[in-house]
Amino acid sequence: MEYFLSVVKQYVNFEGRARRREYWMYILFYLIFYVGAVIIDYVIGLGLIALIYSLALLLPSISVAARRLHDTGRSGWWQLLALIPLIGAIIVIIFLVQDSTPGDNKYGSNPKGING
Repeated sequence: MEYFLSVVKQYVNFEGRARRREYWMYILFYLIFYVGAVIIDYVIGLGLIALIYSLALLLPSISVAARRLHDTGRSGWWQLLALIPLIGAIIVIIFLVQDSTPGDNKYGSNPKGING
């Protein structure tokens, strides 16, 4: 939960690097809360809660993905590949799953520590 809140607090921080754990824990809690919002929408019959939730967390999701790509040595603009149907999303997921580049890169120091 602390990773989720940390990302939400840094919602406009597109600089630096984010570890795999930070990114994937954010995604896990995002999905858990999204499923909860969908269930509430279904019970209420309104259908707006999940939409509002998704829109509210759009910017934090983009920023943490950019920092995660920075950790692999890529620009955050690589996220735009996800706009290509199927293939683009698969490529971006592969980039997001990869390990950090050891040591410092042009986006900052390695969040894992000195030795990677």
